[in-house]
Amino acid sequence: MVTERKHLSSIANHVLQRSAEEIGTSVDHLVEEFEAGWKPEVGDYSRKLVEFCSSKALIKLCQNIEERICNQSYSRFTYDMMVAWEKPSAADEESQTESIAKEKEDRKIPVKVPSEQDDISLFYSDLMPLLANNEPSVGEDSFVWLGSLVPLVADIINGRFTFETLTAPTGNRLFFPAYDKFLKEIDDCMKHLQKQAKPKGVVLADDEFILHVEGTATSQRAVRHVGGTSWPGRLTLTNYALYFEASGVITYEDALKIDLSKDIDHGVKPAATGPWGVPLFDKAIIYKSPELPEGVVLEFPEITSSTRRDHWLALAKEILLMHKFLSEFKVECPIQAWEMHARTILSIIRLHAAREMLRLSPPNPTKFLIFALYDELPKGDYVLEQLAESLKRVNSGQPCSASSILRKMNLSEPVISSLEAKEVVGVGKTIAGGEEDNMPLLETAINQARKEEREVANANAAIEALKEEGISENALILMDLLKPFKSVFTWCQEILSWERPATTLVAYAAITLIVYKEWVGKTISTGLFLVVAKMLRARQEKLKDKEKEIVVCTASDQTASARENIVSAQYGFMTIRQIIQEANVTILKLHSILVSRVEKHADVVMLGLTGLAILLAVIPFKYLIMTAIIHSMITTSRLGKYMKNNQGERRLKEWWDSIPPTPVRIVDKVPAYQS
Repeated sequence: MVTERKHLSSIANHVLQRSAEEIGTSVDHLVEEFEAGWKPEVGDYSRKLVEFCSSKALIKLCQNIEERICNQSYSRFTYDMMVAWEKPSAADEESQTESIAKEKEDRKIPVKVPSEQDDISLFYSDLMPLLANNEPSVGEDSFVWLGSLVPLVADIINGRFTFETLTAPTGNRLFFPAYDKFLKEIDDCMKHLQKQAKPKGVVLADDEFILHVEGTATSQRAVRHVGGTSWPGRLTLTNYALYFEASGVITYEDALKIDLSKDIDHGVKPAATGPWGVPLFDKAIIYKSPELPEGVVLEFPEITSSTRRDHWLALAKEILLMHKFLSEFKVECPIQAWEMHARTILSIIRLHAAREMLRLSPPNPTKFLIFALYDELPKGDYVLEQLAESLKRVNSGQPCSASSILRKMNLSEPVISSLEAKEVVGVGKTIAGGEEDNMPLLETAINQARKEEREVANANAAIEALKEEGISENALILMDLLKPFKSVFTWCQEILSWERPATTLVAYAAITLIVYKEWVGKTISTGLFLVVAKMLRARQEKLKDKEKEIVVCTASDQTASARENIVSAQYGFMTIRQIIQEANVTILKLHSILVSRVEKHADVVMLGLTGLAILLAVIPFKYLIMTAIIHSMITTSRLGKYMKNNQGERRLKEWWDSIPPTPVRIVDKVPAYQS
C-alpha cells in the first residue's frame, strides 16, 4: 500500500509514486536521498522535493522518449510534473479547491462575454468545449521549469515567449490536450524532416540537418529571381545553409548553396519582386554577401499575406545569427557548439509544430526561435552573453540535453556523438540541480528583456496610432508642435536685425562678457538647471494629468492642395511623411519626458542633465572643447573604428524606443479652454 505524505498535494504524491516506479525504487528511498542533501534555508520543501524526484525520473523517460511520446505516457507524466510543481503542497490544493467552488458560484450570475476573435485557431476552437470543465492546467513558470530540465517543448531561453503564444487563446493557461497535441506535432515534424530528400549535387556535413523544405510537389512554390527571369525550384534549409535546386525537365538541377555559417558580413532581408523587376509584391527575401556580385532573391508566392516569406526569413536569420553567436563568443568546443546547434534545431521544430496547431492564425516565428528573438528584443545582447556563459557549463552527454533528445528521436547521429559519450559522467548531478545554480543570471537577463519589450511595445503602440494619420494631419501636427519655437526665432530675428536696439546691445554685451570671462559652461549649466527646474515644476503641477494629450485643430483650408498632390507625387510624399512622422514622434517623446509622463525616463534625464550641468560648471569649457576635438579625432581614426563598441548606441536606442510619446487628438474646432 502506498503511503501518502499529508503535507504534499495529491498530484505531488502521484508524481513521487510515478517517479519511484520509473526509477525502480521506493518513495521512501527517494525522500531519504533528497533529505540527505536538503538545506532548510533554501525553503519550499515540497516544491524542491517534486523537482528532485521529477529530474530523476526524467533521466529514465528521456532514454526512450520517442516511444513514450507515441503512447502518451511521456506527455501525461510530464504534464503531471508541471501541475505538481505548481501546486506541490496540500495548502496549494486547498486554495485551488476553494477557487473552483467560487468560480462555480460565479457562473450562476449571467455575464455578457465579448465575442471571440475571428482568427483564433480551429484547433483551439474545437478544443475549448473540452477545457470548459475544471481539468487542471499549468502556468508559465511550471512550463519554463520543465523546459529547463528537458528542452523539448520549450527552452529556458525563450520558453516564456513560447508559452505566451501557445496559450493566448486559452487565457494563458496550458491544458493537457493542447500540451499532448504539441508534443505529437513535434514528433511528427521530426519524422517528416527525416523523410526529406537531400539537395542534389551536394554532400551534407555529418552534423547538418534538414530543417525546412518547400517547392516540392506536395508543398508550396519557391521561386528564384535572376534579373528579369524566374526559376521555380526546391528550397531546403539546414543548420548550415540554404540550398536552391532549380526545376529541370525531369528532375532538379544541382543545388545552389547559400552558406549561412561563414564569418563574413552577409545577411538576409525582406524584398519585393514583380514582372520585369518591378517591386510590386512584397513576398521575397534577398541574401547579400560580399562574395556574390549580386544578391540572391527568393520569392514565396501566396495570394494574400506574406506569412511564408516571414517564416523563411525568420528561419534563415536564426541560422545566420546562431553561427554569428558561436563566432562572436568564440564557442570553439565541439560539444558546446553542437549543443547550441541542437537547441536551435529544436526551436525550429517547435515553430513547425506550432504552425501546424495554429494554422488559421500562424504565430509570430520569432517567439519560438532564440537568436532571431533576442536580436530584436531590448537588452537581448545581455541575454546572449549569459547564454554563452551557460554554454561553458553544458553537459550534452546527459540524456535530457538537446543533443541527446535529437539522437533519441531517431535523427541521424552526427560525428559529435562520440565526443558526447565522454561527458555522460555526472548526469544525475546535472539534472538534479547542478545546472540550477547557473540559471539565476540568465533568468534575470531574460526577465529584464521581457520587461523592456513591454515598455517598447507600449511606446510603439502610441507611435503607430500617430503614424496612421495622413500627410496633411502630420504636417499640421508638426506646425503646431513648433509654435513655441516660433516666438524664440522671432525674438532672435529682432535682435539680429536691431529692431530693438537696447535689447540688442544688452545681448551682445552679455555674450561678449561670457566669452571673455569663459563663462560659456556656466551659462549652459544655468540653462540646464532651468530645464530641470521646469521639469520638476511640471511634475509638481501634475501637467501629465492636466495635459494628457496635445490637441491639434484641423479647421484650415491648407490641407486640400496636399491631398490633391498625394497621387501625383506618391513616393515624394511618402518620404516627406516619414520625416514629419519621425519629427512628431521625437517632439512628443521630449514632451513626455518634460512633463514626467514616465517618471523613470524623466528621472534619468534629470539626473543626466544635473550631472552634465555640474560637469560643465566645474571643468573649464575650453578643456571640454579640447577633449571633444581629441575624442572626435580618435573615433574617426582606424584605431577608433577598431575599438568601436556599438553597445552604447544600442542602449540609447532601446531607452529612446521605450519612451511613450504624448497622445495627440485632432479636433475640427478649437476647444473653448484654448480660445
